[in-house]
Parts: sequence; structure tokens; C-alpha cells
Amino acid sequence: MSEPALLLVGHGSRSAAGVAAYWEFADVLRSRASELHVGCGFIELSEPDLDTAIDGLVGAGATSVVAVPLVLLGAGHLKSDGPAALARGRQRHPGVSFTYARDLGIHPLVLGVAEERVREAAGEGVDAVVVVSRGSSDPDANSDLYKVGRLLADSRGLGLVEPAFVSLAPPDVPAALERCRRLGAQRIAVVPYFLFTGVLVDRIHEQAAAWAASHPEVSVVVGPELGPDPRIADLVLERYDEAVRGEARMNCDCCIYRVALPGYESRVGAPVAVHSHQHSHSH
Repeated sequence: MSEPALLLVGHGSRSAAGVAAYWEFADVLRSRASELHVGCGFIELSEPDLDTAIDGLVGAGATSVVAVPLVLLGAGHLKSDGPAALARGRQRHPGVSFTYARDLGIHPLVLGVAEERVREAAGEGVDAVVVVSRGSSDPDANSDLYKVGRLLADSRGLGLVEPAFVSLAPPDVPAALERCRRLGAQRIAVVPYFLFTGVLVDRIHEQAAAWAASHPEVSVVVGPELGPDPRIADLVLERYDEAVRGEARMNCDCCIYRVALPGYESRVGAPVAVHSHQHSHSH
């Protein structure tokens, strides 16, 4: 292999539809970069796991592997599970180079896809948009959703844009819908800020429907998640290229393990917890 292999790091899901969307995305990625050897693996809940995917790439002849995490907002899985898998890979394959790219993050390509999904949901127009992320125990990741909301609202003519989380952090979907209602919105679009469908995306639909049923005076429509879009594939390749050039930098500006954020001072310098067991209830 003349180019480093690309390891596409998926989260994994108990939802067959969510896993299928990941594999569809992998096909889109391969079609955009047919010269690259692309391996696929999941952090949890789905097969193959990252160790198996790494061993497969090395077995196929890779001497250099760049892992790109399919993560919109970098939280625990990005900061701990991915690097841990690469560390194990280095132990098993001491002659192979392993590099970790940064998360997809807040990027014009992602924001463009998100805006398109909002407009698909809005149809004739809405007064407010609720953008719903996974939710995390990581305040840095949660705060990034607010930046996403602001960027989607700024000069885009979408009306009020309200962030919400489906698990682990407030405000939840009903609270965000209620805030929009109290601010005068009569037509609200709810958009999952997720790459692929899954158990949590299904939960967003259920929560929005339940709130709408008890507020018949408000129109609520739920839009699609981002999905296996070619623009996201192009961003994965951009993150791969950054890592190959040695320019990948993890966002540590507001990391609770490095920076004494108010309320999280005790976490500075602490070992990074592997979050799989904490998150498993919410998938």
C-alpha cells in the first residue's frame, strides 16, 4: 500500500438500521477515494470491533494506519476509546505506524448538510428549529452543540435555533420544544444532529411526537438525521489528509482533564474514564 490505510471508526449501535447506514457510508467513502484501502470497525455494540479491524488492515499489508473517528462532537469515545484501540494496535504490531485524526467537528461541510436537513423538515417554513445531539457527560462536547446552533441560526433565515440533548444533559427535547413554544413559535422543526439513525434518533422522534400530542396548537415536524452524505465522506478524507501531513490536533482548549473548568476542577489530571459502560444504557 503506497498510501496509509484509513480506519473508519464507527460508534456502533443496537439498531440494525443505524449499522446499515454506517456500511452505506463506508461505500460512499470508498467511491470517493478508490485508491485508499479503507478498513471499518466499531467502538462498541457492533462487529467488527476496532482491534479486529486494525488486525485486518495489517494482515492485508498496511504498514501505516490513519484512524478517522466518525464523531460530530468530540466527547469520551473520541478522547479515550479510539486512542486506546490504537495503543493496543501499536503493542500488537510494533512495526506499523498508527495515527489518530481529529473528530469531524464543527465544519462548513457538516453545517451545510445540517442546514439542508433543517430545510427538508421545514418545508414551507418554521418559526423555530430544535437541533438535537446525543448528549454527553463532557461539557466541551455539549457546549459545541450551542456553537452549531448559533452558526445555523446566523443569517440563515431559519428562525430561532434551540439546542437540545436526547440523553445525559439538559435541556431534553420536550424542554427545548416548550422553550420554543413560550417564545412564540407555532411551527417547530426537530432535527437530529446525528450522522446515522439508531436507538437515540428513534427516541427523538418518540419524544417530539409525545410533546406534540399534548400541544395540538403547535405544529411539530421531525426531520432526517445527516445520513451517509458524500459531503461527510469528503470531510473524513480531509481529516485523513490532515493526519497524514502531521497537522491533526485534538481540541483540548476546554478539556476537563486539562483545563480547570468551573465545577470540574477535580477532573484535571485524572485518568480519562472509558465511557462505554456509562453510555450503554442510552443506545
